[in-house]
Amino acid sequence: MTKTPHPRAIEAATKYFLTQAAASALILFASTMNSWISGEWAINTPMHYAPTILLSIAIAMKLGIAPFHFWLPEVLQGSTLQTGFILSTWQKLAPMTLLIQLSQSVNLSLMLTLGLLSTIIGGWGGINQTQVRKILAFSSIAHLGWMMAIINISPQLTLFNFVLYILMTSTLFLTFISLNTKNIFELSTSWTKTPTLTTLTLLSLLSLSGLPPLTGFLPKWFIAQEMIKQNLYTFALMILLSTLLSLFFYLRLTYSMTLTLAPNTTFSPLTWYNKSKNITAPSVILSLMLLPLTPTIMIMF
Repeated sequence: MTKTPHPRAIEAATKYFLTQAAASALILFASTMNSWISGEWAINTPMHYAPTILLSIAIAMKLGIAPFHFWLPEVLQGSTLQTGFILSTWQKLAPMTLLIQLSQSVNLSLMLTLGLLSTIIGGWGGINQTQVRKILAFSSIAHLGWMMAIINISPQLTLFNFVLYILMTSTLFLTFISLNTKNIFELSTSWTKTPTLTTLTLLSLLSLSGLPPLTGFLPKWFIAQEMIKQNLYTFALMILLSTLLSLFFYLRLTYSMTLTLAPNTTFSPLTWYNKSKNITAPSVILSLMLLPLTPTIMIMF
């Protein structure tokens, strides 16, 4: 993160370090408290409620879940797209693995509250953004909210949602890296550069928003179905309505990419056509076309 010689990058690295260090210290404190109370260091056994709540808060800080999310948009905005890609995917593996191991000990009400707050703030915060990295940061917050809401009820569904989140987010980051795009205005000029990749990016954004018949519809469908089975009707309705906020800024991005053209004169030369990298092809296909496998996937849940 500090490799880029820019004050914004140094600021982002400092914010990331302080947040992660504080969360790690809180995890150590909670583990020590649990050992003192129960006499065990194992976290996959039933734990006392006090260290469990502290561990949940610490992991929420590491993941960037609301209301501990303030560092994530600023850190991503101060980083390059490549660094943001790593922070949004790879760096979330360890805390999410720890949280899944704690899934049977965490407090259901706390997880539901964090999940609903994240989906609302993730959708609301991304509405007025023009920078692609901040939009993806708030998108990450919203998707993590869905995982928090279901983790106590179905850890397997949380893991499935997390895998699809990494897949779809990786697709968009790789696409924006290929297009060298950082804001909505640059997105509006991408149509003349790589029309095929731009069209696939449009579909990837709609998939990330959870529209059928794309891959992103699967986790939202399964989670809402599981909540209804648990008689959480009101919560399921609220979290589904909060998704409309996220859908709005995804549609803004798709509109900017495909339905608008940059200001130009009639006889202005077209931008040179750039051949897109093939690395995005497998991830794009998986991000768009997993819905036909729904009957097979449903057997797991």
